[in-house]
Amino acid sequence: MAKISAIICTHNRDTYLGAAIDSLLAQDFPGSFEVVVVDNASSDRTREVVEARYPHPNLKYICEPVLGLSMARNTGAKVASAEILAYLDDDAVASSQWLRVLREAYQSNEKLAIAGGKVTLIWPEGISPPKWLSTELSGNLGYYDLGESVVNINQPALTPRGLNYSIRRTFLEQIGGFDTHLGRIGKKLLSNEELYTTELAIKQGWQVAYLPEALVAHNVAPERVKPSWFIERGWWQGISECYREQLAGKAGIGQLRRGGGRIIRGIYKSVKNITDPAKRFDNFVYAYGQIGYLSAAIQGMISTSSTPKNIN
Repeated sequence: MAKISAIICTHNRDTYLGAAIDSLLAQDFPGSFEVVVVDNASSDRTREVVEARYPHPNLKYICEPVLGLSMARNTGAKVASAEILAYLDDDAVASSQWLRVLREAYQSNEKLAIAGGKVTLIWPEGISPPKWLSTELSGNLGYYDLGESVVNINQPALTPRGLNYSIRRTFLEQIGGFDTHLGRIGKKLLSNEELYTTELAIKQGWQVAYLPEALVAHNVAPERVKPSWFIERGWWQGISECYREQLAGKAGIGQLRRGGGRIIRGIYKSVKNITDPAKRFDNFVYAYGQIGYLSAAIQGMISTSSTPKNIN
């Protein structure tokens, strides 16, 4: 049995996928490990990219026809054989010590449920970070840096990024897998599945850690270096936050108050920082995302009120 299973869930990313797989097959890891590629309803050359690396003994390939990142992650967990599951995005490249650092952290702490590391960004050739992009918004591209020391995370908002994310199988099974209402589904940029999972871990007495040496680099797709992409991402972030609250039992009229207050704060801060393009745009995206949040909250309230109630 493998000591750790690295899982790549992929959907139509054949351009980047090969480098992601190669970074895992070349790991400096003292012991057995496996690489599981979950093809999530791809229509490009994904299968050929994987087969070009056969017959590597550590490599597995499986298809998951139901579209959705959380669905694919759960499928990968079922196929993988190890107790520790390490998820790498299909457009990321892991450092050579990635699996070793993760494995050692779990070995030394039986209460560790989730761990992830620093994420740097690989910008497309000829493209530099735009002036309107703040450090906070860079997080939407995967950027994640809590410093050079190990951090015990006790705030769900600081959870490791999904592109560089590991989880203990026993905990994942305990919570019933990744919630399929959260996480990206095709072009729907839903998220918050890692945040929700971290929230559950902390509540149940598990530990979550940031490991700076578990380094991963993430490719920035050219189409994402546009204000319109961040605005759309903000909208879906708002919807994701609404869904997460509903799963946590926080649905209802309070969401309308919270969303309305956040819109006002976002607009105020955007105007206040009118001379700073990064802060101005950051707060605008935040305010716009709350419109998505409110739309999902209202839809949820309508759906709940229209559901027939049982009469005893």
